[in-house]
Amino acid sequence: MKFDGIYNGLITGEEKLALVGLGYVGMPIAVEFAKHVQVIGFDINEKRVNEYRNGIDATNEVGEAIKDTTVDFTADPTRLKEAKFIIVAVPTPVKDDNSPDLRPVEGASRTVGQNLTPGTIVVFESTVYPGVTEDICIPIIEKESGLKCGVDWKIGYSPERINPGDRVHTLTTIRKVVSGMDEESAREIQKVYNIVIKAGTFMVSNIKTAEAVKVVENSQRDINIAFMNEIAIICDKLHIDTDEVLAGMNTKWNALGFKPGLVGGHCIGVDPYYLTNAAEKLGYHSQIILNGRQVNDSMGGFVADAAIKEMIEAGMAPKKATVVILGITFKENCPDTRNSKVVDIIKRLNEYDIQPVVADPWADVEVAKKEYGVDLVDFKDLPKADCVIVAVGHKEFRSMSMMHLKQLFKSELDDSEKVLLDVKSLYRMDELKASGMRFWRL
Repeated sequence: MKFDGIYNGLITGEEKLALVGLGYVGMPIAVEFAKHVQVIGFDINEKRVNEYRNGIDATNEVGEAIKDTTVDFTADPTRLKEAKFIIVAVPTPVKDDNSPDLRPVEGASRTVGQNLTPGTIVVFESTVYPGVTEDICIPIIEKESGLKCGVDWKIGYSPERINPGDRVHTLTTIRKVVSGMDEESAREIQKVYNIVIKAGTFMVSNIKTAEAVKVVENSQRDINIAFMNEIAIICDKLHIDTDEVLAGMNTKWNALGFKPGLVGGHCIGVDPYYLTNAAEKLGYHSQIILNGRQVNDSMGGFVADAAIKEMIEAGMAPKKATVVILGITFKENCPDTRNSKVVDIIKRLNEYDIQPVVADPWADVEVAKKEYGVDLVDFKDLPKADCVIVAVGHKEFRSMSMMHLKQLFKSELDDSEKVLLDVKSLYRMDELKASGMRFWRL
């Protein structure tokens, strides 16, 4: 069976492309491809599908473009039978013990298998450890479809590289790594992605290599941020400003520009566990990656402990204090709350019997309540605070003046009694000092 005609079929409109999974990754891909070819967008979440149909983009990844897209959104899996090129972009989280949770990928494989037609190419974008596509996904699809991989259908892997909330490094401007089970499938997959990827594609020799690219690139970032977080802890003990130290370091040409912070989300805080899990199965125990994860996973508690210390030094009883946290999403200017490490700050404060009040103009109120049990408060309804923790660098928080920040505190407090934690170093040091407030920066 020939597979080298799929690209031409898509271009001429004779064939369709399908997306399985319409979250922060899948939906932008579907919308971009729909500018050039016929696209079916499938997701098991009917609420999400209906929102897209009504021109509502809760992910905020494509904005108004959702209203004009020609993507055929559906929650009916049988519609996948119409497609000859299927892209799978479902989440790959970790379990409570940080081991890979492959249930979404396995479920998507079953759905694809049950609706697969001969002559189709299936490409997985979900982040997995090397071997998952071939060792887990192929057998499931073969079992459900009764079709033989390499004979009746073919498979490839192209790791997603979308950066949620980033308006500069978008889908089309990030070079795409592609791979296929053989040369024919790899070339066809490359041609299809070249339809939308302006930055071009980079072909690797096999699927396992492509899978490794993704987990390694995110593990690299995780380790670098862990180093910065460890530097922040050391600087805190030395009573010097981390941001100033890094600004000095970054004057050298070979500085990497990383900063300390809370490492959450569905990629950097998760993917290293996929890589180390694969290594463990081969008898190798990570010496660096897991230690980096341990440092990064501890930072929420470190920030909360700093807040407690600052409140005590300001002369207040932390248990009686009103603590306000600004931001709960895992990164700035993005509604995504998955694996948010701000929640770790909240949990550590809860251990001290402190119930912080949280506001975030970007986060979904229902999601925050369902996932974390956090009742988000509208910014205008925030109680006056003893301590304010600015945890996320949203543009709304970044643009706040010292005067505006002071208005968040109780009026009876002297400036020196107002405790401000600037986790993302959003505010200038000279302005913080001039404010007279007691402040702390990560």
